[in-house]
Amino acid sequence: MGDAEGVGYPADREKPQVKLSMPAFEMDQTTVTIQQFKDFVEDTGYITDAEKYGWSYVFHLLLPEEERDKHPVLPRTTWWRAVEGAYWKKPEGLHSTIEDKLNHPVTHVSRNDAMAYCKWAGKRLPTEAEWEYAARSGYENNLYPWGNELVIEREHQCNIWQGKFPVENTKEDGYLGTAPVKTFKPNGYGLYQMAGNVWEWCLNPASISLSEFQSKEADYYLTNYSKDSDDEFDTRGGSFLCHSSYCNRYRVSARHKSSAASSTSNLGFRCVK
Repeated sequence: MGDAEGVGYPADREKPQVKLSMPAFEMDQTTVTIQQFKDFVEDTGYITDAEKYGWSYVFHLLLPEEERDKHPVLPRTTWWRAVEGAYWKKPEGLHSTIEDKLNHPVTHVSRNDAMAYCKWAGKRLPTEAEWEYAARSGYENNLYPWGNELVIEREHQCNIWQGKFPVENTKEDGYLGTAPVKTFKPNGYGLYQMAGNVWEWCLNPASISLSEFQSKEADYYLTNYSKDSDDEFDTRGGSFLCHSSYCNRYRVSARHKSSAASSTSNLGFRCVK
C-alpha cells in the first residue's frame, strides 16, 4: 500500500509503502447511483446535510453561464460556487433535475449521509486499505486501476479533466461532469471507475499513517468513527475535476480528504461488507 513511484504529494502521506493483510470483503461494483440513493430516501425520509444547510458546492462550469456570478465563490478555489438549494436531487440548484441521470453517481452527499445509507443497506464504507487493495486489482505497484498508462491506444480509461483547468474542458473522454457509473471498462476485479468521476468517502480519518492499517482494521474505525461529525475523513479515487496540473490524485495510491459534513458536485461513495 502506498506510493511506489514517488509521484505523490508529501503532505498526503502516501509514503513509505507498507505491507499488510486484511480479512476478505465484498465491494460494490460501482459507486452508489442516484437511483439507489433515491430508493433509500423514499424508504426512510432521510434528509441530507446539504438540505439541512440549504446549499452545496457546485462546480462553476456546470451552471448556466448567466448564473455563475450570482453565487458566493469559495476563496482560493474559485471554481466552486455555493449554490442555494443544491443537493443530491437538484445537483446544480433548484432548477436542475436528476431525471436523465439516475445511473450517474449520487453527489452532494456528506460522509454522514453515506454512513446513513450504508447502515440502511446493511453495508459500510471501505477503509483506505480496502479501497486501495480493490483498486489495484491484483497489481502490486500500478499507477492506475488498469495499469500504468493513462490513455491506452487513444482510448480514455476514466473520467478526468482534459484541457486548461478550471476554465476549459475539451471533454475528450466525453464528459464535463459525472459519467454513468459503468461508462468505462472495469478493473481486473470487476470494479467500475475506481479512478475519476467522483471522490469516494472512506471509513477512516484523514492523513493517518499508512502503517496504522497494519494494526487496525475496519471494525476499529466503524466502532470509533461512526457518529455524525465535521472531522476530516479520507476520500479516494479522484474525480472529473482531477488534472495533472492541479490534482494528480486519480492514482490508486493517492489520498485526499474532506470534512465529514462537506458536499460537492464531485463527491460520492461506494459500499463494502
